Amino acid sequence: MKSAVETLSPTRAKLTVEVPFEELKPSLDAAYKKIAQQINVPGFRRGKVPPMVIDRQVGRGAVLDEAINAALPQLYVQALRENELEPLAQPEIDITKLEDNESLEFTAEVDIRPEVELPDYQGLAVSVDDLAVTDADVEEQLQNLRERFGTLADVERAAAEGDFVTLDLKATQDGEVVEGAEVSGMSYQVGNGGMIDGLDEALTGMSAGEDKTFTTQLVGGELKGEDVEVHVTVSAVKEQELPELDDDFAQTASEFDTVEELTADVRTRLERGKRLEQAAAARDAVLEKVLDLVEVPLPDAIVDSELKARRDNITQQLAYAGMTMEQYLDSEEQTVDEFEADLEKRVRDAVAAQFVLDQVAKKEEISVNEGELQEHLLRRAQQSGQNPQEFIQHMVEHNHIPEMVSEVVRGKALALVVEAAVVTDESGNHVELKNLLPDGTIGEPGDEAADEPASESADAAESAEGAEGTDAAESADSTDSTEDETKA
Repeated sequence: MKSAVETLSPTRAKLTVEVPFEELKPSLDAAYKKIAQQINVPGFRRGKVPPMVIDRQVGRGAVLDEAINAALPQLYVQALRENELEPLAQPEIDITKLEDNESLEFTAEVDIRPEVELPDYQGLAVSVDDLAVTDADVEEQLQNLRERFGTLADVERAAAEGDFVTLDLKATQDGEVVEGAEVSGMSYQVGNGGMIDGLDEALTGMSAGEDKTFTTQLVGGELKGEDVEVHVTVSAVKEQELPELDDDFAQTASEFDTVEELTADVRTRLERGKRLEQAAAARDAVLEKVLDLVEVPLPDAIVDSELKARRDNITQQLAYAGMTMEQYLDSEEQTVDEFEADLEKRVRDAVAAQFVLDQVAKKEEISVNEGELQEHLLRRAQQSGQNPQEFIQHMVEHNHIPEMVSEVVRGKALALVVEAAVVTDESGNHVELKNLLPDGTIGEPGDEAADEPASESADAAESAEGAEGTDAAESADSTDSTEDETKA
């Protein structure tokens, strides 16, 4: 077999393959045996029909089709290896010449992995925000913890900001109730600002048993920007009573004996969360800088496929949340064009990052051992909320393990590049990246996670401990969370 390659673009190649007919003999023999098992010819047992009889009964063309279809995959793979090409998608194969008992010639056009000339990633300098936990941050978390243990008591007075009211609400236009704009018996905190413009102002000063009608404009849906009449009735006004921030509260809300110990624990957790955020910011900044320094040709088909997959995922997740795309764009104050441009940039950055990290892994001869793969699978199962055994079984049954291996390899390549960078904060202090896990994700430092106290105050600071990074960094871990996607 002879093969030659023609470069159509940096990401697409055309193979021309010539196959002498004698190399097709094994496939022809197999084709005759297969067809012999499928036909009935008087005077011959099934499977024992001679080739010349098959040629008369079925036709030589059918035999050639069977043989060539069976041989093409192997011939194609052999041509790829001979020319050191890495395909990214299924090829477009065209048989250009077939002369019986002479030769076979075919072409295969396919998207290929582009050649990436890596920049020098040793000592890249990036800067991230200072790690700062203020007294106000700590006070906010302690206040949230107090509110978790607060109680509501009915009051015989008008509602004020911070009070909780039980209300019925109905929006109408021209006497018709607006679809989805009617609630009953809902608890709402005055001043929350999370429902309808003008509601907080209307509720302030209302007492139990009173009602009021006001005019506002809806911010989403089919009637966006149009005036509607909102009728609200208050059936109860409750005041939140918070426990005193003292030693008794510390003992109730945590395993600590004093409020000083509780406060110190909250500060420690906030600092830990800030370190995670800082490490994630450093990781993303380093990868972004690498991408700025390298030219990565992107196959259009790969980008288009990823864009479609992400759009479908966003649509599905919005449907689960009961939102339309229009409502989502309204809430994010984005136009369709802005959303599409942002999503395409994120996809292009993610695909480019994959190619770059794959090249880094190849250069650094990065491999994955069984323990690293197992740890990654367990982390992925935890992130998706699935049973680990069921998750791993699904990955095996659907042949996704190679993808998982690629994710870990890219993650280790990303970690290597980040660790080689010089990261400082805005004050010029060197940033230690001890939260960067071997697979490129951000996790708890081992020395802190080992003795993590199991207190209620963990929940008070948990919102600061969820740094996950941007899409560019997530290219090392191809699972895209719904929240990240819908923030495109």
